[in-house]
Amino acid sequence: MLGISLRRPKTIAATIAAATLVTVLGSAAPHVYADGGGKPSPDRGHDSRPTIVLVHGAWAEGSSWSGEVSRLQARGFDVQVAPQPNRGPSIDSGYLKDFLSTIEGPIVLAAHSYGGFVVSDAATGNNNVKALVFVDAFAPDKGETLEELTAGSGSILEPALTDPTSVFKLVPFPGAPEGAADTYVLPKIFISGFANGLPRRQAEVLAVSQSALASNALGVPATEPAWKTLPVWAVIGTEDRVIPPARQEEMMERAGADITRIDAGHLGLISHPDEVTKVIVEAARTTA
Repeated sequence: MLGISLRRPKTIAATIAAATLVTVLGSAAPHVYADGGGKPSPDRGHDSRPTIVLVHGAWAEGSSWSGEVSRLQARGFDVQVAPQPNRGPSIDSGYLKDFLSTIEGPIVLAAHSYGGFVVSDAATGNNNVKALVFVDAFAPDKGETLEELTAGSGSILEPALTDPTSVFKLVPFPGAPEGAADTYVLPKIFISGFANGLPRRQAEVLAVSQSALASNALGVPATEPAWKTLPVWAVIGTEDRVIPPARQEEMMERAGADITRIDAGHLGLISHPDEVTKVIVEAARTTA
């Protein structure tokens, strides 16, 4: 309609992604690279390396990956942070699938939390996706829902399955399916359950700057997952209270993941960006 092809050369897609990151991450994105240099020095074989696409979780947005973005850019990787509508797996995975279709060449997808549900669906059938990295994330099998994977896990979200208001503030939104509302994790639960391991002040800021997740997202079944046909890496926070480690271990062992365990809560991507970046780089180098 605008005369612009949806499938752009990789160089143009990278330029658009860089501009998007400046807008989305704002002051949260470091202005210098993690190694202290003014610009990355591409390694040998740079052109054959994958684009790293980072997918955030529910009640979050792209800046949660800012630590990994700066470190990956410092190593010369093309990095894109995928937008996430947080409307439910069907809509969100479809959105991500279209986003990925604009990227030429190999892709490594890294996902946090609910983002793991989305990438499991969206990567299926995309031959450019070469590996998946799950960071404190769901990895559902076909037919499983967020409700089923949360039930019986000991998650701080589990009480919401019987009484949503015990965990969430519910807010109506235009065009919502019948009975659905936007959910925001109550600040006291967010601080103690999501942001454990982060400084109190940082946790308080994150608790009131959430992005909503539509409540109907919890009951949408997964489609055939990409992890059945792709190599998988995982980072599991041993103090995660949202997706408890035992449940993550079950999902990641089922997916045949190469597992790294860190002493962190659910937001290990924020508190431990060095460790998370190392795993993403390992996936990228192994599959390049």
